[in-house]
Amino acid sequence: MPTPDGTATPTAMTAPGRPVSGAASHGASGGQPPRPGVALKAVDKDTTADVLFGIGAYGLWGLLPLYFFVLQPAGAVEIVANRVVWSLVFCTLLVTVTRSWGVLAAAFRDRAIFGTLSIAAALIAVNWLTYTYGVTTGQAVEAALGYFINPLVSVLLGVFVLKEKLRPLQWAAVGIGFIAVVVLTFSYGKLPWIALTLAVSFGLYGFVKKRIGPKADAVTSLTMETVVLTPLAAATMIFLAVSGTNTLGTQGSTHFWLLVSSGVITAVPLLFFGASARRLPMTTIGLLQYFAPVLQFIVALVVFKEAMTLDRWIGFGVVWLALLVLTVDMLAATRRNSVARKRALREARADT
Repeated sequence: MPTPDGTATPTAMTAPGRPVSGAASHGASGGQPPRPGVALKAVDKDTTADVLFGIGAYGLWGLLPLYFFVLQPAGAVEIVANRVVWSLVFCTLLVTVTRSWGVLAAAFRDRAIFGTLSIAAALIAVNWLTYTYGVTTGQAVEAALGYFINPLVSVLLGVFVLKEKLRPLQWAAVGIGFIAVVVLTFSYGKLPWIALTLAVSFGLYGFVKKRIGPKADAVTSLTMETVVLTPLAAATMIFLAVSGTNTLGTQGSTHFWLLVSSGVITAVPLLFFGASARRLPMTTIGLLQYFAPVLQFIVALVVFKEAMTLDRWIGFGVVWLALLVLTVDMLAATRRNSVARKRALREARADT
C-alpha cells in the first residue's frame, strides 16, 4: 500500500511512502529553524477535504482484505498479476486524460529515475505478493502486524542507512518493538515472517521512492513501476491460462470484472493519498497512517474470525506500546520545531 509521490515523513512515523527522512517537505516535521531574514513559507492548514482524502486512502487500504476475500478462489499470484496488468491499463488512461505522456517519456529517458523505480517495482511486488498471500491464506492478522511494525523499520533504516541519530524515546520504541517480535515469535512458534517481510519491503520501498522525490509524481511513478512489472505479470497470466489454473475467465462475469477492477482499486487510494499528502502536515499524515492496519486487524478478527490467543494479544499490545512511544516523540518534536519556527519568525520580523 505505497504512496509514490515522493513526500517525506518524520523518521519515527511512516506514511506508507517515504519513511526514513527527518526532513519533511511539507513544513510539519523536523529540520533546522529558519535563519532570521529568510522568508518563511506559510504552512498549509488541514482542510476538511484534505483530511477526507487521507482517510479515504488509508481506509481503502485497510479494507483491501475484503476485496481479496471476494476474489476467491483466485490465489495470491493470480491476484497480483492481474493487479499489475490492470493497473497499467488504468494508468495509461490517467496519463492520456492528464496529457502527461511527455512527462512520462522524460522520466523513462532518465536512467536514474528508471533504475530507481525499477528497484521500487521489485520491492512493491514482494510486498503485494506477501500481503495477498497472508490475507488469502488466513493470516490477515499477521499481515496487519507488518504495517504496525513498519514505523519501527523506518527508524532502523534511518539509523543504519542514513546514519541518523535517534532521540531517547525513539530508541525506547525500537527496544520495545524488539521485545514484541520476541513475544510474537514465541506465540506463533516461528518468526512472524509475513509481518517482517511486509514491514521491511515496504520500509525499503519508501526509502527508494524518497530518492526520487519530486522528480516523478504519483501517476508517473505508478505507471513506470507497473510497466517494469507488466511483462512478468502478463507472462504469469498466460501461464495460468495455459495450465488451466487461472480464474479470470472461468468463474463468471462478476469474478472477471472484480479482477479487472484491481487496477482502479490499486490506483485510487494512491491518488487520494497524493491529494492529501501535498497539503496536510506530516504530523496529520503520521497519525492517519494507523487507519490502515487498525482496519485490517478489525477485518481479520470480525469478518475472517482469525484466532487471537492471549500471548498474541500481549505481543500486539507491546507493538502498540512502541507505536504510542513513537507517536508521543513525534508530537513532542513537532511542537518543539513549531515553537522554534515561530521564534525565528519573530526574530526575523524584529530585524526588518
